[in-house]
Amino acid sequence: MENLVEIKDVNFSYDVRPVLKRINMTVPRGKVVCIMGLSGCGKTTLLRLIGGALRPTSGEVRVAGTLMNDLDQDGLYEMRRKMGMLFQFGALFTDLSVFDNVAFQMREHTDLPEDMIHDLVMMKLSAVGLRGAQHMMPAELSGGMARRVALARVLALDPMLIMYDEPFTGLDPISMGVISELIRQLNAALGATSIIVTHDVQETLKIVDYVYFMSDGAVVTAGTPDEIRNSTAPFVHQFVWGEMDGPLPFHYPGSAYAADLGLGDARA
Repeated sequence: MENLVEIKDVNFSYDVRPVLKRINMTVPRGKVVCIMGLSGCGKTTLLRLIGGALRPTSGEVRVAGTLMNDLDQDGLYEMRRKMGMLFQFGALFTDLSVFDNVAFQMREHTDLPEDMIHDLVMMKLSAVGLRGAQHMMPAELSGGMARRVALARVLALDPMLIMYDEPFTGLDPISMGVISELIRQLNAALGATSIIVTHDVQETLKIVDYVYFMSDGAVVTAGTPDEIRNSTAPFVHQFVWGEMDGPLPFHYPGSAYAADLGLGDARA
């Protein structure tokens, strides 16, 4: 199967602080792939590299065969028109209506007549179940509705690659279920490819085809949802099942408990 995204031997540092270490990753066309791991492990940085917002310190990032870290500004803009990004809290334009938020990219990047833009916006809003909310303002929307409007905006130009940065954050169980089903269904309907960065393990494992698990800037394991659920790797098992203690201990490192209680050399 052809890969839409190929990441080969990628390292990335902010000044002298290493963030990503020798990342190798492929995302096949038409699949939904998830990148999981603790906060600060480099997941969002990886999305920025794929989108061309950052350039790797070394290694290659290719999207549809194009070397992203070799593109000039015009080339980057052209590639980004083929990508969609759902930000963590939607990032809607607060002074624009739902309709105008979804229409924004069409007006900015195409010469389509307004009547065609109207029909396309209605189609995108209908796909996320919010055609009736077209005249509402972002402040009038619930968290789940705002995320769905943001998803409709992502779909505006029918991207080949859709990236989701923590799409389930702050959502109630019903909204979370709606968004997860939309991600899966719309990926299939559009023939797109999706990359999800998330902490929400159980909801995500229901909809993805493959998972990359990161820790401390490196890929530590990868596999299908079933392989990740059944992993015997201590850190992965602790993360997937939300266990209190494991490789990541409950207690932050410190002096002996008895010493902190003023018991001298007594042992905890």
